[in-house]
Amino acid sequence: MKIYTRRGDRGETDLFGGQRVAKDDLRVEAYGAVDELNSVIGAAATWSGQTDVRALCFELQGALFELGAYLASPDAGRREKSAISEPTAEEVAALETHIDAFEGELDPLRHFVLPGGSQASAAFHVARTVCRRAERCAVALDRRETLAPEVLRYLNRLSDLLFTLARVENRREGVPDVEWLGRRG
Repeated sequence: MKIYTRRGDRGETDLFGGQRVAKDDLRVEAYGAVDELNSVIGAAATWSGQTDVRALCFELQGALFELGAYLASPDAGRREKSAISEPTAEEVAALETHIDAFEGELDPLRHFVLPGGSQASAAFHVARTVCRRAERCAVALDRRETLAPEVLRYLNRLSDLLFTLARVENRREGVPDVEWLGRRG
């Protein structure tokens, strides 16, 4: 089977279940942003020398792959038949547990933090901003078609986790966070 089909050459794509939509449809934007986020987390993980962070990234990538499948599948019956699930309250709670554990390593924030520091930290900051865009896309889709409530919660919490991972990378590498002190600081 060839990787190309030519079916998308006129700006349309198939959703899971066969429905054709424009490639700039809100649903495609949402799962496309989640796919991009998955790739950026994979790239950030390659910069990390932290075994626990890399393992967590692998878990996150699997969850994001499932979230992308959920977003690409507008038909609830088709999702159920194919065992495609949305994020759960337990998965959101697990993200919070990771945040709490990693924050235990960090000094309290006193200022805004600029993206940067170590290469891994900068990569996690990029992942955080891509996550926020994926969240905005999901919010827009949710306004048109109600999504499972944990979708938005998951993406919101995930961006917090990615911010925390950026700070942890700096801490473990002995690189200070880049604090923003304002134009007068």
